[in-house]
Amino acid sequence: MESLQATKQRFEIIGNDAGLNRAIEKAMQVAPTDISVLVTGESGVGKESIPKIIHSLSHRKHGKYIAVNCGAIPEGTIDSELFGHEKGAFTGATQTRSGYFEEADGGTIFLDEVGELPLTTQVRLLRVLENGEFIKVGSSKVQKTNVRIVAATNVNMFEAIKKEKFREDLYYRLSTIEIHLPPLRERKGDIHLLFRKFASDFALKYKMPSIRLDEAAVKTLVNYRWSGNIRQLRNVAEQISVLEQNRSIDAQTLAEYLPQAGSNLPAVVENKKSESDFSNEREILYKILFDMKSDLNDLKKLTLELMQSGNSADLKDEHEGLIKKIYGQSKEQEAYEEEFDEQMEILQLGNESNKTPTEEVNTAPDPYDFAEEIEEEETLSLQEKEIELIRKSLERHDGKRKAAAEELGISERTLYRKIKQYQL
Repeated sequence: MESLQATKQRFEIIGNDAGLNRAIEKAMQVAPTDISVLVTGESGVGKESIPKIIHSLSHRKHGKYIAVNCGAIPEGTIDSELFGHEKGAFTGATQTRSGYFEEADGGTIFLDEVGELPLTTQVRLLRVLENGEFIKVGSSKVQKTNVRIVAATNVNMFEAIKKEKFREDLYYRLSTIEIHLPPLRERKGDIHLLFRKFASDFALKYKMPSIRLDEAAVKTLVNYRWSGNIRQLRNVAEQISVLEQNRSIDAQTLAEYLPQAGSNLPAVVENKKSESDFSNEREILYKILFDMKSDLNDLKKLTLELMQSGNSADLKDEHEGLIKKIYGQSKEQEAYEEEFDEQMEILQLGNESNKTPTEEVNTAPDPYDFAEEIEEEETLSLQEKEIELIRKSLERHDGKRKAAAEELGISERTLYRKIKQYQL
């Protein structure tokens, strides 16, 4: 078995961090077996180097090594890419095609960003892991393959399982051995070493002197967070190598190439919902319906008290807050109150306290006795009672709206509007 340092030189891995060394050692130890390996770590830490080490040190080194970026393949075609398809299986399938698992038979397949796989494809992959069987798209024939699977992801797999975006059984099948690569911010001793390597490579590539950092610049470089890890460090080294005329870089110049956290980047918002938030439209509709029901109950209460007392002025003063809640507080408040008064006047029929003195002296039969009879009909709604009152009043006065309005105690304009509303 190769030594750790020889493996680093062979695959151009730079760094002496303990976490990095441990990850490489685990890859070297597991390489001679056929155990599935899951490589985890943030984006840009160099996860693609681990499967190469595993393949080159295994007995499959003479077989094919195929790297597949699962996140870059559209969901509709990923099954065809991985497992192949038969001619005519779907639109555009003009000929039979072999998938990656068939092509990599006897070798190693590296599934990068495996956390992005659709759930249907995860089921197929689980079957390959269990017994090496797969079926091409559009075929009914079961085929066998002998491949070693090394997967990698930067997704928190336990969160993905919790959200039902990744199968738990597939995770445990893939992660027989899990190798974690630490982020660059945890490898502070390797940051300057990597920067110098990149600066030297770009000086050779662009045929120019290599850039150098002063002490303050080195300190700034090491203390930076490096959210993009090695990939971001490489890009910064290339930018400075190309754009700066002065080959000696100070801290101020370096800082111009380092994005400052919180300046133009989106804020990280905790993905939690408060108890008062509505998570969907259904809850919003429920809230509206409950508010409408509350207003309707308040309106029924006002109507009942008016029918019992018959004094709209006292009722209005006593329930001023409730009336404002139902009719609102806009600029049209007076119009709402006027409308309320007009509607309440209709229900005051038959109340002797509102009669004129002439009516009190009159001993003739009360012409509004029919109102009491209608009130006893519990099956009629308030609107139906109002319609019946207006219809009978119009019949007694041969359709004369003015006389009917005077009898009902409302304005002729209000009566006309209600006749039109109820199509009488």
